[in-house]
Amino acid sequence: MFGTTKLIKALEEKGVTRRDVLKFCAITASVMSLPAGSVRAMARALEKAQRPSVVWLSFQECTGCTESLTRSHAPTVESLILQSISLDYHHTLQAAAGEAAEAARLEAMKAHHGKYILVVDGAIPLGNPGFSTIAGIDNLSMLKETAKGAAAVIAVGSCAAFGGLPMAQPNPTGSVGVSEVVTDKPVINIPGCPPIPQVIVGLLAYFLTFGKIPELDHLNRPKAWYGETIHDRCYRRPFYDQGLFAETFDDEGAKKGWCLYKLGCRGPTTYNACATLKWNGGVSFPIQSGHGCLGCSEPKFWDGGGFYQTVATPFRPTGRIIAITAVGAAAVGFGVIAANHALKNRAHKAHEPVTVDDLE
Repeated sequence: MFGTTKLIKALEEKGVTRRDVLKFCAITASVMSLPAGSVRAMARALEKAQRPSVVWLSFQECTGCTESLTRSHAPTVESLILQSISLDYHHTLQAAAGEAAEAARLEAMKAHHGKYILVVDGAIPLGNPGFSTIAGIDNLSMLKETAKGAAAVIAVGSCAAFGGLPMAQPNPTGSVGVSEVVTDKPVINIPGCPPIPQVIVGLLAYFLTFGKIPELDHLNRPKAWYGETIHDRCYRRPFYDQGLFAETFDDEGAKKGWCLYKLGCRGPTTYNACATLKWNGGVSFPIQSGHGCLGCSEPKFWDGGGFYQTVATPFRPTGRIIAITAVGAAAVGFGVIAANHALKNRAHKAHEPVTVDDLE
């Protein structure tokens, strides 16, 4: 529960060391383009942070977002942090049912008023309250009631962020995203069908560290992960710049890994970190697997035209800009590697573990 168990203690009980926490903070700060001093601040904050109380509401959804955020290919720091939050209500995962389940939600809201984090996945039907209910309570009423005392509201997945599939034409249930209902406080959108697990973990780490939400774009998505298009980060980008495209999914171009733009790839107009964070522990992502991006982190992606039609028009930067970007990315990467090696060598020489104070 919030205010009773420190996060770092919960992690240590699961075998996570302070060195692991430092590595996680360094990676998270790098991904979010935070200044070097933020690594130390984030590590200190996580050591002192209490386990945040989380109330998770699932409305019109397929449970894919929960599957994405709770499954892990290995016991990583990311998955352990997700397991270490005080998940006080989640009707898919909790053991309690019926009246006991709803009592847990109300108790969490009362005990941690103004401090708990509200996570929502699934769209909210406005056409008729009876389209979707939990314990006899319609989704709209439950969302409004629970959002009142939340410190932050996070819309996880494209359904919660923008209405997703339930809102696709002809939208029979009158579905909308969370921000259409919660208008008196910021709503952080983490779209994707499903969203990338590391994004929600990084967002929680940032919130616990700084007590505020990160910089958002015009769609209330964290710029750290949604600031560039998949096309900008895609390993097939050089083929696009050379005009080399696959014409079908089984031609020579496809076999050589050429750009999938002509096969309907929406990477040029889709903002997400799939090309860098990837999926299943960094193994792959749709484009690497041979299929074009569907644009699932964008509003109304289901109604954006045929998935195999060329609908996106990317901006093509000059070769000089590409070169500068590549050099800058390489410099950052080598800098992080060098810093990690320096810390490791220093610890070995001193025969003692790296601590937060060692990270300057």
